[in-house]
Amino acid sequence: MSLPHAILTALLERPSSGLELTRRFDMSIGYFWSATHQQIYRELGRLETRGHIRALPAEQPARGQKKAYEVLPAGRAELARWTAEAQDPKPLRDTLLLRLRAAAVVGTAGIEDDLRRHLTLHERQLAEYREIEARDFGPDRDAAQDRLRHLILRAGIDLETFWTGWLTHALEEFGRLPDVSRPWGE
Repeated sequence: MSLPHAILTALLERPSSGLELTRRFDMSIGYFWSATHQQIYRELGRLETRGHIRALPAEQPARGQKKAYEVLPAGRAELARWTAEAQDPKPLRDTLLLRLRAAAVVGTAGIEDDLRRHLTLHERQLAEYREIEARDFGPDRDAAQDRLRHLILRAGIDLETFWTGWLTHALEEFGRLPDVSRPWGE
């Protein structure tokens, strides 16, 4: 996914200012595609230059007033083109897994504590996703848009469930390892 497409999606859901987009990214889209305030504002400028979005006319001209943006037909067409495009899955690149591989060579000092920290973070994220699911996706939310949004949330729940299970298993495995805090062969 790319940032311009994430922004087009958010603006099609609801015209917004850059600040509102940043908040919405923090509260929803950011769970699977994050962006900083600066990245969002830079991309809004690019999308406007390409003719994909436009700033809505201000109700009253005022200096420093935040601009709200809406998607133009060219932006909708670009998002539809991108949505229909085939894309291969991305290979997993996770620093923690690489660090575990390195620990097999240089020793495990410090990594078990970080596994515990990661487990806590993933447990918190899983709890948050489950709260969102309970709050926002009851049996009365059966419209196609709701079902697709719920599907995205389920991906997050399933990923966090995977990580909490895997990290629990990894910590159990660490409990069965001999003292390997020093490099092998020392």
